[in-house]
Amino acid sequence: MERELALEIVRVTELAALASAPWMGRGDKNSADGAATSAMRAMFDSVSIRGTVVIGEGEMDEAPMLYIGEQVGSMQGPEVDVAVDPLEGTEIVAKGLNNALSVIAVAGKGQLLHAPDMYMEKLAYGPALVGKLSITDPIETTLAKAADALGKKVADLTVMILDRTRHDSIIKSLRKVGVRIKFLSDGDVAGAMAPAFPEAGIDLYVGSGGAPEGVLAAAALKCLGGGIQGRLMPADGKEYARCIEMGIEDPYRVLTMDDMVGTEDVIFAATGVTPGEFLGGVRYFPDERAETESIVMRAKTKTIRFVRSLHYLPNKPLLQQSGETKPETKEKPKGKAKVEEEQTA
Repeated sequence: MERELALEIVRVTELAALASAPWMGRGDKNSADGAATSAMRAMFDSVSIRGTVVIGEGEMDEAPMLYIGEQVGSMQGPEVDVAVDPLEGTEIVAKGLNNALSVIAVAGKGQLLHAPDMYMEKLAYGPALVGKLSITDPIETTLAKAADALGKKVADLTVMILDRTRHDSIIKSLRKVGVRIKFLSDGDVAGAMAPAFPEAGIDLYVGSGGAPEGVLAAAALKCLGGGIQGRLMPADGKEYARCIEMGIEDPYRVLTMDDMVGTEDVIFAATGVTPGEFLGGVRYFPDERAETESIVMRAKTKTIRFVRSLHYLPNKPLLQQSGETKPETKEKPKGKAKVEEEQTA
């Protein structure tokens, strides 16, 4: 992939973030997601790729745009797999909370896992713990190994986890050994990325979240030098069959980073919608300008760029078309991953 593609991709996440930010705190997650999705899809037409969406807003008969299998880009340039989450954290934006992102990962054709829409058990960590942990270990063993590798006491570790009732047993084990716990209300991708940023102060990310979000996090962690392991959690025979249909022969096996994002190059970009662990949210100024903070990374070079942009909103016609100026009229496209819906229950 051409290195110039990285900056083209971040322009797409910027527009999606700008489109969804006006919905912050309005209590309407569907419209926030719809605005982000419309803006992202429109901006993709200017990107020099022949892309196929492998992780998106749902199947073709469920989602009007950015559906799985949809062709995106200018149809000039490299043939690539594309994984998107126009608004990772719809509930976050609706409630005006932290860690909402607009996210894209791009890799060579056939590299990204076609992750089914279900839960995935995850263990994510920073560069110092790569090759030293296993998701198959009991959580107590994982904590002991991490503490030893980091030269810390177990009680000095900080573990991040989504605040969900399904995690009650893990949380009980974490408290029993005395680690610090940082809870997330939502924001699975940002949470899994956090251990790779020293300034975040997070040593491990554990628990279950959406499988598609696991692939997006794996793309980011590959660029950051961190690591992630996952195991799919099909809830019934229908979900198990869906795994087989999508080419996953053993749905219960441990998925490594290479399984999720391949062994070749990958580009990851994210723009903050609301403030988070490592990116600020969209900020508005009186002169019809808005500021965004983004991160764009490439695995091949391990280059990490933080991009601060100041946008003059009247000069963004695609933003107006996405409904940015009419919060009361937008509706969410059907087919958003059911995992995110379940996580808010």
